[in-house]
Amino acid sequence: MTDTTSMPDLTRDPDAWRVMKRPVLVAVQFADEDGTCATLEGPVRYRAGDALATGTLGEQWPISRDRFDQTYELVGDGMYRKRPVVVHALRLKAAMSVRVGGEGDVLEGRPGDWLVQYGYGDYGLVDGDVFAWAYERVSESEASDTP
Repeated sequence: MTDTTSMPDLTRDPDAWRVMKRPVLVAVQFADEDGTCATLEGPVRYRAGDALATGTLGEQWPISRDRFDQTYELVGDGMYRKRPVVVHALRLKAAMSVRVGGEGDVLEGRPGDWLVQYGYGDYGLVDGDVFAWAYERVSESEASDTP
């Protein structure tokens, strides 16, 4: 298992891409109580008040309320989209385990999935098909134009 202290810094990896989430709408409900969400990459625990997002391919994932309020914006009628931000991503060539979320749950990535670095020590795994649908590669100049 890989823990975030030994994770690669994708900002310095020449094989990593700069990517941005497309302005895809996601349906969001807020959890009434603590629970576990069955993501494509494995179970992730959440707390009451956290956002439970459902993407256009039916995939689900929890987002802590603090992070959700910082990174998503309401479009209307329970639909949200992620604010534009450039992150780094690397396609997995081998299986990899990554700790995510406030509870340190472990997700299992398979070859073809993507390791995404949202910030220092902040990683996630994204299924290969979902990544192709939800993310786009950005150039160096586009990355510098993003707030």
